[in-house]
Amino acid sequence: MWILPLVGYLGAAVGFCFMTLAIASGLYYLSELVEEHTVFAKKFLSKLIYSIMALQLVLCLVDRFPFLPTALGIVSHFVYLGNMRRFPFVKLTDPLFLASCVLVLLNHYVWFRHFSHRQERAYQNMASYYDTPDDVPSFTEIASYFGICVWLVPFALFVSLSASDNVLPTMGSEPASSSSAIGPGGAVGGGGSTKRRGQGMAKALVDNIRGAIGQGSAMFGWKRSDDRL
Repeated sequence: MWILPLVGYLGAAVGFCFMTLAIASGLYYLSELVEEHTVFAKKFLSKLIYSIMALQLVLCLVDRFPFLPTALGIVSHFVYLGNMRRFPFVKLTDPLFLASCVLVLLNHYVWFRHFSHRQERAYQNMASYYDTPDDVPSFTEIASYFGICVWLVPFALFVSLSASDNVLPTMGSEPASSSSAIGPGGAVGGGGSTKRRGQGMAKALVDNIRGAIGQGSAMFGWKRSDDRL
């Protein structure tokens, strides 16, 4: 067979493109929701962090999860909680933000080693190849733990946080724009009451990717129909 494998590769590429577009659309929509409901998002994320910390503690006490990785996870979520003090705005050079990025990768590495070593020991202790190892978490359980206890809060913060500061322009802080108008009595309107909102990191990432794709298509002469008019 020569054609069917090519069709399989083409279908995989098309499916990957559609999955990427779906993820990007979801990130953009979630970022828009957070910008519109900032107070609710802050309360929800704070309660989510506390809930995951309690869940990790229960897993350590009931299911005998290792103490040191559990302590690392709880401390990491305390650090994630520190990013909520100026929610949704964050500085990319903030030590708490940088520590959060490092702790995400460290938690993933530590728990990946734990589950892989646990499965390896269980299979080594099997008396026969046809035996089923006891007390070994399934793939669904491991994936669920990683999704909820390791990646959920960092992903939610990535969608929610904004990389820009919230600036309220005042008289003299910005040059007068052409849209500002002087009303009766010398009242100045327009620029003094505008509010520049920060853009979410996920939304900015999607916009940058869209801009890069647009520039790349323009280099090859692919233009939209409205650009040709």
